[in-house]
Formats: sequence, C-alpha cells, structure tokens
Amino acid sequence: LLEAGSEMSVVGELFLEFALLSFVAFGGATALLPEMHRVVVENHHWLDDTTFTHLYAIAQAAPGPNVLVVTLIGWKVAGLPGALAATLAMCLPMSVLIYLLIDRWEGFSGKRWQKAVSLGVAPLAVGLVFSGATLIAKSAGLGWAAWLLVAATVVANLRTKLHPLWFIAVGAVLGLLGLV
Repeated sequence: LLEAGSEMSVVGELFLEFALLSFVAFGGATALLPEMHRVVVENHHWLDDTTFTHLYAIAQAAPGPNVLVVTLIGWKVAGLPGALAATLAMCLPMSVLIYLLIDRWEGFSGKRWQKAVSLGVAPLAVGLVFSGATLIAKSAGLGWAAWLLVAATVVANLRTKLHPLWFIAVGAVLGLLGLV
C-alpha cells in the first residue's frame, strides 16, 4: 500500500499522465491502450501486463463508456483518489478545450484545412484502436487457433451483415470447447 505522502504524488502523476493522454484520445480511451500501457506498465511500473489486461477486460464487460478502464487503473494504482484523478484527467481537459473552441471550429466550416483535419482524424482513430486491440491480443497470449479465429471474424464481419454478438457467441463456444 502507498504511504500518504507518496500516494499524493502518485495521484498527481496519474492526473498529469492521463490529462496529457486526453488530448490525443481520438477514438476514445480504447485507442489509447498502447500509450496507457506504456505509461502505467512500462514507465511507472504501477501495474503488470496481466493486471492491465484484466482491468481492460473488466471495463469492457461492464456497461458504460470505454473510459472506465481509466477509472479502474486509477483505482488499482491509488484507490479512490487515483480513480477520481485518472477519470477527471481523461475527461476534463479536452472537454474544456472543446467547449472553448467549438464556436471557432464551426466558423472555419468549409475551409480546406478544416476538412483535412476532419478527414484525417478518422483513419487516425481506426489505427489507434487497431493498435490497442493488438496490444490486448498479445497480452492475452493468443495461440495460432485464436489468431485464426480473429482473422476469420474480421473477414466474416466485413463480408456479412451478421450481428457482432454471433461472432462473440462462436468465440465463446470455441473457448468453452478448448479450441482457442
């Protein structure tokens, strides 16, 4: 457990790290998983790979926004103060910035650079989300059968109009049978 003085410095570090991350959260918190992992696991050693992956899985299983992973990381690192600091840091700075800039942004509607920024954010978000998914898959220690299932799911999802729950159900059945 952290001592009172060191807990405050960890809470401050949590706030600072997640506040900085909030400014590049295109695609939501899931898009930031590789960077969160680097900060929380590799740089500060607050969590190990397994705990990080488990917290992400819990956040995804729980109803609500994908930013819940940030709250769980903060909670695990520094209890309630950490959870509050990490969550506020992830949500507050960019929300304030957007609030202050939204009227100006709309004023630039139709400008070439505004269109370029708007078009550039979508592939950036997709790339960041893909990077996060790859990190979680590597941390889960998937074998060749699981990677094959991932590839088959991507292809089937792109070529059919099946609801994603069907893919989840197939994966669950294959997992229960011990095939992945």
